[in-house]
Amino acid sequence: MAGHANADLAEAFADEPAFVPYLAAGDPDYEASLEYVEALARGGADVIELGLPFSEPIAEGSTIQSAIVRSLEGGMTPDRFFEFVGDLDVDVPLVCMTYYNLIYQYGAESGPRPFVERAAAAGLSGFVVPDLPAEEAGPLREACDEFGLDLVFIVAPTTRGDRLDQIMSQVSGYVYVQARLGVTGAKDDVSGQTEESLERIAEYDVPKAVGFGIKTGDHAERIVGAGADGIIVGSVLVDIVGDGTERGDSTETIAERLESKARELKQGALRGYEQRVPQAEGK
Repeated sequence: MAGHANADLAEAFADEPAFVPYLAAGDPDYEASLEYVEALARGGADVIELGLPFSEPIAEGSTIQSAIVRSLEGGMTPDRFFEFVGDLDVDVPLVCMTYYNLIYQYGAESGPRPFVERAAAAGLSGFVVPDLPAEEAGPLREACDEFGLDLVFIVAPTTRGDRLDQIMSQVSGYVYVQARLGVTGAKDDVSGQTEESLERIAEYDVPKAVGFGIKTGDHAERIVGAGADGIIVGSVLVDIVGDGTERGDSTETIAERLESKARELKQGALRGYEQRVPQAEGK
């Protein structure tokens, strides 16, 4: 594994399954978004992925695309994003999820180093860059090593062989395991798919966080019960923001819904973990 895992991220996965929620920073506006991210921390988030919006989010579904549009319309920029990180009152590590063009073009010199240096100064712990192939990640990996940040990669259900080895040689912090959940009632399918994905990367010494379609505490329980070290949840949380904003609900109301959903997901993950870890006698 390249580099050294950021102590914050390593700690987040150390003792129990990590709950890693995602929101787009600045959705639907700066002040409301601060409250929403802080609500996730109150609800039990161990790491928070913050989306820095890019005008062409090719890897995102319609839900997160809508959040990105709202964030951009609200005035979010890379510099504003770093201010946002500094203004957050949370005690959990923060990971920036964005696209490589924004990272590469930032600052007076092209290349990822100025962005990574600024991110480290702002207090970020790492990055997820969905459009950056592992084969081209060397410069970003080097900058992350220089400034002590982690670089998280996404492993798809079809990622195997040399490509998987290449990804896992670059990753640090945790690996984002993309696993598809079945329809309601497909419990065996969910478990089987997740276990297969996790078995493929079991030999690599990095925490495995599973995302893609996790919406309920029961989903979280099943994913962690199948062996995941954490869960990554985005769309269901982004929907809470988007739907509430569309209805004109108060920021406080939306924040309460986010905190409640976060608590549900974290508790589900803990239940899944209890299925795997034998309880001490007398408990």
